[in-house]
Amino acid sequence: MQSRPRIPEATVARLAVYLRVLTGLADSGRGTVSSGELASAAGVNPAGLRKDLSHLGPCGVRGVGYDVATLRDRIAAVLGMETAHACVLVGIGNLGSALAGYGGFGNRGFEFVGLFDASPARVGQRIGDLPVRPMEELDEVVAATRATIGVIATPAEVAQRVCDRLTRAGVRSILNFAPVALTAPAGVGVRQVDLSVELQVLAFLDKQRGALPGTALGTGLAPAGGMA
Repeated sequence: MQSRPRIPEATVARLAVYLRVLTGLADSGRGTVSSGELASAAGVNPAGLRKDLSHLGPCGVRGVGYDVATLRDRIAAVLGMETAHACVLVGIGNLGSALAGYGGFGNRGFEFVGLFDASPARVGQRIGDLPVRPMEELDEVVAATRATIGVIATPAEVAQRVCDRLTRAGVRSILNFAPVALTAPAGVGVRQVDLSVELQVLAFLDKQRGALPGTALGTGLAPAGGMA
């Protein structure tokens, strides 16, 4: 079997965005798309798009653009989307429940095969077709389903212990929503999603956009005459 090309992590993230856009175009019946249109929909510039797609080999036709279905399938294959990925989710609070109930993951090749929580009050509840299980059953479920991805949606103070449990059970990739940096063994990938940090970045950018050029806020300088 042909090995997948080695692609920079930042490019992989953008390929996932291109895949989402192409899937939407295919579902709407589009046959082709130009590099400019695809780049605009993905929030990148056309030159960056073409550089990213160069990792996949020849893709488009000059003057015609890209065949939507062909490019979608090629990106999906490179990202490993040709088969479903079994995932387990730990932490069934408000965020965890929302993640567990979101149907869009299945359309992208990800399936939750186990939901876990340490609270006896949550164990036994059902979200969709899955019951919430106690943490004691984690190893058994990971082994039985061959789950390789773990999602952590617990409070920060227990996230590292959950990470350790997941890696001991055989999980090789972790998506962490807890607001804390995790340490994982070599060979285990960890992606951090800190919603508060993202909101703080947006708040800064919003403030920056609101600062008029030449004002104290826009220049970073105190108004003429010194501090009040």
